[in-house]
Amino acid sequence: MLTLHGFSYSNYYNIPKHALLYKGVEFAEDLVYPSADGYEQFSPAKKVPSLTTADGQHLSEAAVLCEYIEDAYPEKPLFPADPWARNHVRQIMHMSELYLELPCRRLLPFGFTNSTPPDALLAEVGGVVDRGVASMNALCEIGPWLTGETFTMADIYVRYVLAVVGLGARMLKRDIVGEIDGLGPWVERMAELPESKRVDADMEANRESFFAYVASQS
Repeated sequence: MLTLHGFSYSNYYNIPKHALLYKGVEFAEDLVYPSADGYEQFSPAKKVPSLTTADGQHLSEAAVLCEYIEDAYPEKPLFPADPWARNHVRQIMHMSELYLELPCRRLLPFGFTNSTPPDALLAEVGGVVDRGVASMNALCEIGPWLTGETFTMADIYVRYVLAVVGLGARMLKRDIVGEIDGLGPWVERMAELPESKRVDADMEANRESFFAYVASQS
């Protein structure tokens, strides 16, 4: 059986978890924080998430796990068969991460401490987010899913990217979701999926433990 290592408050952990739930793949969860002794055996960079395959091999990085899950469990595909369409899905995934999630992640420490980021940082992050919004508007044709009628890994990936983007939006005083055509209704549609509800409930159950962990690391 597969084992997914990490913790439920991590948006990156929740990406492969949602994919496994969608595909109906049986897996175990090892709820662990990256500072745990020995975690480097699962992830050389000591990052969440990581995955132990059924034959005992280890992989890490959310995007890599998405590719492995698709290759190892091709039933209920999350990537199109057509090469262009397949890589169009990957493009949305990477653009959303590089130009929305990662810049907004720089604001997380200020959110956790209820402090105000420097104006220069807000301006820098806002400029990168502008590129992300423009990219998403150019790449997505929502109807009802991000690439049209077919649900793909991009839908899963972007949903959990937005978990961090929401905090960044508040600090930037922007409605980033509203700036991307059709994304608001898509967010609501995604929230109603049974896999999303399971992931969200587990995330909320992990909240207290996660913030206790953060406090212990400071």
